Amino acid sequence: MTHSSTSTRWWRDAVIYQVYVRSFADGDADGVGDLKGVRDHLGYLADLGVDAIWLTPFYTSPMADFGYDVADYRDVDPLFGTLADAKALIDEAHGMGIRVIVDVVPNHTSSAHAWFQEALRGVNRDRYIFRDEPNDWESIFGGSAWTQVEDGQWYLHLFDSSQPDLNWDNPEVRAEFESILRFWLDLGVDGFRVDVAHGMIKPEGLPDIGHADQVRLIGNDVVPYFDNDAVHEIHRSWRKLLDSYPGERIGVAEAWAPTPARLARYVREDELHQAFNFHFLNARWDAGALREVITESLATADSVGAPSTWVLSNHDVKRHVTRFGSSERARAAALLMLALPGSAYVYNGEELGLPEVLDLPAEVCLDPQRLRDPDSGRDGCRVPMPWTSSDGYGWRRPWLPVPGDWGGLSVEAQDGDPGSMLSLYKQALRLRRTVSGELRWHDSPAGTLVFSRDDGFVCTVNLTGDPVDYPVDGRAVLSSAPVEEGRLAPDSTTWWRAKVA
Repeated sequence: MTHSSTSTRWWRDAVIYQVYVRSFADGDADGVGDLKGVRDHLGYLADLGVDAIWLTPFYTSPMADFGYDVADYRDVDPLFGTLADAKALIDEAHGMGIRVIVDVVPNHTSSAHAWFQEALRGVNRDRYIFRDEPNDWESIFGGSAWTQVEDGQWYLHLFDSSQPDLNWDNPEVRAEFESILRFWLDLGVDGFRVDVAHGMIKPEGLPDIGHADQVRLIGNDVVPYFDNDAVHEIHRSWRKLLDSYPGERIGVAEAWAPTPARLARYVREDELHQAFNFHFLNARWDAGALREVITESLATADSVGAPSTWVLSNHDVKRHVTRFGSSERARAAALLMLALPGSAYVYNGEELGLPEVLDLPAEVCLDPQRLRDPDSGRDGCRVPMPWTSSDGYGWRRPWLPVPGDWGGLSVEAQDGDPGSMLSLYKQALRLRRTVSGELRWHDSPAGTLVFSRDDGFVCTVNLTGDPVDYPVDGRAVLSSAPVEEGRLAPDSTTWWRAKVA
């Protein structure tokens, strides 16, 4: 039975808040964020105005890749709590009108998973990808994507050697993940963010690529181990499963594809509901570049009847305050993103204007991606949230050190300050609910973007470092910078209720 007749379609314009569980809030004072910490701060999230939260993996794991190496998909790692904590969090969030999305990691397991331990003993080895000889594929984290075991065979791991890739040509793997999804859906989750949704299917024969530095191709060019057409069969089967549950449960693809058109295939009507828009995330602070990626994103998503999905930061990329070079640009970027039609993702801490921490001591940086390139490590965007202005920022001994000058960025310091980044996000999320309709571009001076939506909503963006003359016939309702009549402030975004010819 499907429930499309009673669907709410809540996800088409939702604001979904990414909780990086380790770094959000610590409920048991052991220095690592946990599910109790999230429960304790659900009121903060409700006050912020988000529609749903996405929780990064909290399953049983050796934590070689901070939880994306799963040893047991049906239990909670003691570091993060218990299954009872997960259930309580889901129920309490629902009581506040907040939906809960959890991560699922189907491309690979942990090498500590019972299945892989069996495979090492030569039992049911075809659940994974073993070969007598490796090919030339490289790990995303650096080095060969193959590791040799004691009997001489090699196994594939597109990520860390502790993350062996599953063999999705094996029906047992497909049945197991269907069971895992049912387990969490029965517990009440509202959907799944699908890690490496483009990666499960490998091409027949595992052909060589023929050159090195393959990671630079991802998201820009064709790589044989990603975005194979047969992966869509899996997503179609998962969509049927999601649709068999009430309440419009969703699937969100973390999918890297060489073009927006290829990415749109993941959100066709019978596949997943959303896909992260990394082309938008990677766009430069430039009017032409942003207009091009916004236009293309809207068109390709619309071609398959899906909403566009916008994101500026997450746990895998440098925070956008640092990428864009200033908090002024970050404020403007946030209002630009939140004015666009579709769904928006907010990464914990971006509503505080947190920058990337670039000077963490080497001994605390344990991200396996740093093995490839120290500058590509993801530790700096995972520094814990500052809740209080002093006394450890609400952490007794955080797992990553919090900069000593973050007191002014804390929730305590910003809450109630009308000029703060936190207040800007709260106002934007409240006003966003009153905005609807498709985007219509308007002519505007070089270096600016102007578009409108229904009911006289107009968004003006000045991406230059100078004021630009542009009178708007209406009143400003929210701006990232002080509004001067007839002019757009440098590096600013303003929302208007206006009359547009």
